[in-house]
Order: sequence, then structure tokens, then C-alpha cells
Amino acid sequence: MATTRGGWCLCELLRFFYSLLLPGLTVCGILCICLFIILWGVRLLVQRKKESVATNKNGKNQRVIAFFHPYCNAGGGGERVLWCALRALQKKYPEAVYVVYTGDVNVSGQQILEGAFRRFHIRLTHPVKFVFLRKRYLVEDSLYPHFTLLGQSLGSIFLGWEALMQCVPDVYIDSMGYAFTLPLFKYLGGCRVGSYVHYPTISTDMLSVVKNQNVGFNNAAFITRNPFLSKVKLIYYYLFAFIYGLVGSCSDVVMVNSSWTLNHILSLWKVGNCTNIVYPPCDVQTFLDIPLHEKKTTPGHLLVSIGQFRPEKNHPLQIKAFAKLLNKKVARSLPSLKLLLIGGCRNQDDELRVNQLRKLSEDLGVQEGVEFKVNIPFDELKSYLSEATIGLHTMWNEHFGIGVVECMAAGTIILAHNSGGPKLDIVVPHEGERTGFLAESEEGYAETMAHILSMSEEQRLQIRSNARASVSRFSDQEFELAFLSAVENLFK
Repeated sequence: MATTRGGWCLCELLRFFYSLLLPGLTVCGILCICLFIILWGVRLLVQRKKESVATNKNGKNQRVIAFFHPYCNAGGGGERVLWCALRALQKKYPEAVYVVYTGDVNVSGQQILEGAFRRFHIRLTHPVKFVFLRKRYLVEDSLYPHFTLLGQSLGSIFLGWEALMQCVPDVYIDSMGYAFTLPLFKYLGGCRVGSYVHYPTISTDMLSVVKNQNVGFNNAAFITRNPFLSKVKLIYYYLFAFIYGLVGSCSDVVMVNSSWTLNHILSLWKVGNCTNIVYPPCDVQTFLDIPLHEKKTTPGHLLVSIGQFRPEKNHPLQIKAFAKLLNKKVARSLPSLKLLLIGGCRNQDDELRVNQLRKLSEDLGVQEGVEFKVNIPFDELKSYLSEATIGLHTMWNEHFGIGVVECMAAGTIILAHNSGGPKLDIVVPHEGERTGFLAESEEGYAETMAHILSMSEEQRLQIRSNARASVSRFSDQEFELAFLSAVENLFK
């Protein structure tokens, strides 16, 4: 009897759900149609907002080419890519209107251009219109202490919408890695869209860090100690990677800056047919007038680090390795050693980071040998590189490493992290000869620095010569050729 009643209840339950099926499908269909109508209406609205800037004096429509680069005044390697890309396009398409979406509201457009010339010696031949965005705070990592990747990505959509509402371009290029803006400009803005990817927002390496419960700057210790939290974060990362792949696949053209980035983007975005490696432009030519022979104005050796003061650059590793180096016998036999950290600060968080690094050097008792140079002009940077014996780079899985190339071009012996772009593309043998050194741990860096300093000048000169000869493939000219070839499909 109980079995019969149970079967009857199950049949009634199935009949109930079946009765909801048709109404449910109807409601879903209506909602989808409404959503489509709303999006189509928004698209028509956006298309009407084409700015008059797209029309020249003769009344002829001009192509509008826009770059999304909220931190265009930061002065780092990504900004050099932006200005070189603009210069290359202006040479080939001089009649176009060029727009840069930026969040640097505290400076004028002219000041931004002057900063690009001061830092990179790049002067554009045609005007650029700057569209200033007020909501850049939405992509600041400090706004999202938890679920940072998701928060910044959603924030970039709102920031992209602000950009789109001010200027609707014909060609849109995200040159900073905000992939979630791509569908916005493609499907609502009706633009041809391209991406220059410096670093994937999420990578299989990040997944492995969480999966193996390793502590990192993006994986807190309290999560690694808790298996449940690690599982939850891993699921979150996998879901985010799936969505990241979907939005990235909207690109009509994808450019990546290194073999390491290429492997990750191909795995996530799966758009190999329109993806190309375009090495970032490095001002190799500017450094060629620096003599390769060691020429010291002061005794001892200068160790130089070039890189923005961001957490992933791992500047603490440099200071800790330097402290270990000072305790080694070879260091004690030298007149003096100085570590010079050169980099750009984008905001208050970066400035706070510099203060924390100063405190670390004090705690380790090496503050007399550590000096910071923040947002310095290019000529001063070049002067320090001409004096340096060793160039330091400590970021794990650096996507490329323009600072690494600059050191090698200047004749500074590079010691970079044994991962990412430096390992796969830059610090590789040239005609079978050594071009630099790689390390991973504090002790590894200290040992390698000691080894370099103990070498004879002739041995160091040979490595300098090999390194300089190897970096011509990263010149501005090579970048322009590769970039213009890659973006050609955006203009057809």
C-alpha cells in the first residue's frame, strides 16, 4: 500500500513539473526576446552617439581608432606599447582620428604626451584626443579585498561603458588587458575589436598555485591552510577562467607579448587563427651608445632593478637577496655595493609599497646600500644603467620583461627570474653563447650575484656583447612591422 502511494506521489510530482514546462519555456522565451530588444535598442542608441570628431572639414567621415588604456600616464612597459602602437598607426593611417580612454584625470592631455616623450622619447606626429574617465577607481584592486579578479573585471565593464558613452570608435583596441570590455564595444558599439595582451587576467599557473595550496601574493596563507576554502577558490578560478575565455574570444585580432602569454591565451581564448606574438617595443637603439666596457665613476658595483612598484614584481626578494649577498665573502672583498630600485608609482598603493620596501631594508640593516628612484626621466634611467654591473628582475612568470631587454641592451648583465618571458624569449643563448643569468630563490639570487661579481671584466664583457647582439629582435622597428601586420584585419 505504501509502495503504491509512493508511486502515485511521484507521478503527481512529475505531472506538476510537466505542467510548468510550457509556461516556463514561454516566460524564458519572452524574457530572451525582451533582452534582445533592449540590447538592440541600446546598440542603436550607442550608434547615434558617434561624435562629430569623426567628420573632417570636408564633411567626409573619418575612421576613429580608440585605445583603452586607463593608466596611460603610468610610464611602464605597457605604456610604451601604447605610444609605439599609436605612432605606427598614425604613420600608416594619418587621416584617422585617434582616441585614448584614460583615467588620468589629474593631468592634461598635453602633460600626458610630454610625459611619454620624457620617459620614452616618443613624440606623436598627429593629434590624439584623450577621453578622461571618472570611474577608474572601479578597476583598482584595493576596492576588492576579496574576489579581486571578478570585482576588477566587472568594474572594467562599467568603466568601458563610461568610455563608450563618450566616444564610439570604429576600431577599438584594449591595450591593457581589460578583456571584459571587448563584447561591450563589439556587440553594443558595433566596433572591430582587438586586444594586446600583456598578461592573462587568469592563467593555468594561478590555478596550479591554488590547487597545490601554495602561498602567493594572490593566494593568502589563510586560504592555503584551509582545504575547503582552497576548493572553493579553485572552483571560482575555473568558472572565472571559463568566462574570461568567452569574452576574450570576441576579439577580431589578438596580439600577445611573449611565448608564455601565447600559450595561456591559446588555452583560454581558443582563437589561434587570429592570435599573433608581437614582442613589445624596447628602445634598444637608445642604449647602443653606452660603452660595453665597464666604466666606473665610483668604486664598487651598482645593482639596478627596473620595474613598476607592483606586488607581482616581488621587490622584497631583491632586497632580501641583496642582504644575503652582503654577507658573502666575495661581497666583503669589494669596495662597495649598492642596490638601486627604479620604477613608476601609479597611485597611493604603489607609494605605500615603496615605503614598506624602505622599512624592509631598514629591518634587514641594509638601508645604507638600498636607494629608490621613483618616476624618474629617461635620461636619468639611462645614466644609471650605464653605471650598473647587474640588472635585477624578480617577478615570477613575468609576461615579457621590457626592463630585462633594456638592461641587456645597455650592457648590464641581467639576472632574471627563471620563468615566463625572460626564460622563454629573452635570456636565451645567442648563437650558442650565454646572454645572462636566471634564478628563483633568495639564496639563488645571492649566489648568482656573487658569481657575476667574482668574474673577470673580460668574462663579463663577453656576456654583455652576446646580450646586446641578441636584443635587436625587440626593437621599435620590429614591433611596428609586427603590430601593423597583426591589426591589418581590423581595417578591412
